[in-house]
Amino acid sequence: MTALGRRAAAAATAVSLVPVLAGTAQAAPVETASVISDWNAVATTTLQGDPGKVPTESFLYLGFVHAAMYDAVVGVHPRYAPYRRHGDAPRGASATAAAAAAGHKILETYSPYAKQALDASLKDSLADVPDGAAKNAGVSYGVRVARDLIAQRASDGRNANVQYTRTPAPGVWRPTPPAGLPMAVPWLGGVTPLLARSAAQFDPPEPPALTSRRYTRDFAEVKALGSATSTARTPGQTATALFYSGNGVVQVNAALRAQAAARNLDIVDSARLFAAADMTVADAVIATWRSKLRYAYWRPVTAIREAGTDGNPATRPDPAWTPLLATPNYPDYVGGYNAVIAAFSRALERILGPRLDLTLTSTAVPGATRHYHSGAVLRADVVDARIWLGIHFRTADTAARTLGVDLADWATRRYFRRL
Repeated sequence: MTALGRRAAAAATAVSLVPVLAGTAQAAPVETASVISDWNAVATTTLQGDPGKVPTESFLYLGFVHAAMYDAVVGVHPRYAPYRRHGDAPRGASATAAAAAAGHKILETYSPYAKQALDASLKDSLADVPDGAAKNAGVSYGVRVARDLIAQRASDGRNANVQYTRTPAPGVWRPTPPAGLPMAVPWLGGVTPLLARSAAQFDPPEPPALTSRRYTRDFAEVKALGSATSTARTPGQTATALFYSGNGVVQVNAALRAQAAARNLDIVDSARLFAAADMTVADAVIATWRSKLRYAYWRPVTAIREAGTDGNPATRPDPAWTPLLATPNYPDYVGGYNAVIAAFSRALERILGPRLDLTLTSTAVPGATRHYHSGAVLRADVVDARIWLGIHFRTADTAARTLGVDLADWATRRYFRRL
């Protein structure tokens, strides 16, 4: 959003949150709530365009961005407990300037390719803040918060030399057609979480054995309903599947921005909402990747084509079977999209209340939107969608849903609490 556009929006959403600057007669800074959404949009675009990262990494770095922006804002306006402590904020500092500076510092550190664009975005955000002591103090504090968090994440396991080395065997993942790519970011499951005690805290149970009744049911379901040429899948099921076949990073964060605007959140509550959602999602992705690497469970496209090797007399191979959506290049168990949607939607329920008023936009079907009042209904749709796309067994999706919900419940009980 341009400075001019944000000034117009600020007329409806700006709110004065701090007392008069000590020792002066100057009015308190007027905060611009949309700065949180603005930098979420900047971060999403920057990270998705980073040539040195795969799209899945965006979830992690968005968590970093909003951890810094949240701490910068609540350091100035201490309504909620900070994520980490960074010393006292200067009295009378602008939280708008602090948030923008914190987001900018995180992004220029982790995506230096975009420095010129990030500098322009920072200038745009700061144009809404009057020059003076409040602005300068806010910028200084935001940079301090970001640097603290960057230092704390310096040895967190990112980009460690972790390789996928499992030998192909029945039930074991291997690169899938058509691209045959190696596992993406196998190191991600070893990264230190932002909120959880460890990446193992919410480990799912083991996936079903290949000769179990559950596996047999899962196999038959995805084989019948997830095929590119399925005659059993209804048009409505196909529409749901395709709606949830796009970019989860973009979809979830666009919905967050819409929530902040629709609920007219001030800068403090907006910072809290984005931090709770994106930091929880980052941890859900870390836990998911740990499970994927640990269990290395094969995908339906491999399982169906190689069913003659699984030792299960109730499964039948189809060497020509193809899913509705090309299979992503990482193991099945647990499902990443479901973990993300579960963590995101449950965090919203915990922060905003159990009745959602949530609109999601598909990034795969132009112009398609879906509205939800219930997080449970949304989560059920996404479980089904990923089966109907032919890329997951049901157990991988339901276990991911449980992981995301449990993590969000735990995290929001311990963080982001009102002081």
